[in-house]
Amino acid sequence: MTIRGFTSDVPERFTGAKLALLIGDSIISILRDNKPDIPFPACWDFPGGGREGDETPAACALRETQEELNLRLPESALIWQRAFVSTIDDDAAAWFFVAEIAPDQVARIRLGSEGQRWRQMGVAQYLRLSDAVPYLQDRLRVYLEDVEYG
Repeated sequence: MTIRGFTSDVPERFTGAKLALLIGDSIISILRDNKPDIPFPACWDFPGGGREGDETPAACALRETQEELNLRLPESALIWQRAFVSTIDDDAAAWFFVAEIAPDQVARIRLGSEGQRWRQMGVAQYLRLSDAVPYLQDRLRVYLEDVEYG
């Protein structure tokens, strides 16, 4: 399967990856822990995190999704990807992926050791949240614009 999207002019080295999980017009989001020492405490996030070893961006996003939501997805589930300049390191990229999952996969989600809870909500609702990770809302909008006009 060909993954839509494109890579903008960003560094080759990457810090991590995030994955937006779509179910029709809904999305899965994780409420981050409320710890003052983490970025965006108590904000609605997507599964993902930092790169381990020499894993690829897709492998990073899929591993983090399994760790955080107990959801094992094949790379073929990824339908869109794009690299952005990292929010934590201007000399590195951070990857954003989108995958579509079936409603029966939602029933298999189990929160891992990070986050307070997970929730399925409408994509439009996520984009309006005042307590969502702002750069993820922006990246989701880029995906939606690309799909609509691409």
